[in-house]
Amino acid sequence: MSSLSTHVLDTVAGTPAAHVAFRLYAGDAVLFEGRTNEDGRCTELRNVLLGKGTYRLEFSIGDYFRAKGQVLSDPPFLDVVPIVFGLGEDTHAHVPLLAAPYGYSTYRGS
Repeated sequence: MSSLSTHVLDTVAGTPAAHVAFRLYAGDAVLFEGRTNEDGRCTELRNVLLGKGTYRLEFSIGDYFRAKGQVLSDPPFLDVVPIVFGLGEDTHAHVPLLAAPYGYSTYRGS
């Protein structure tokens, strides 16, 4: 079984993105719903054990920036950011999100 962690960073402010709602999916099934803490992480996510397969994290980044007072287009350019990734067996994957209202990036962290 594999474990997963994430970290969301607000690249506009240069700080961790606190209270970002996100979901983890396998296909259409929601495996986990949570929010990032003050450090932009969600420690409870590590408790979800995952088998080999393809998964999707969806981050409600538009809601985060609206709550911070950021003026967004209507509709927002980025509202929900999906990251689709694959896991092998017996591994740990760290999937960070670096986000701004008009762009984002991710990578496989450690």
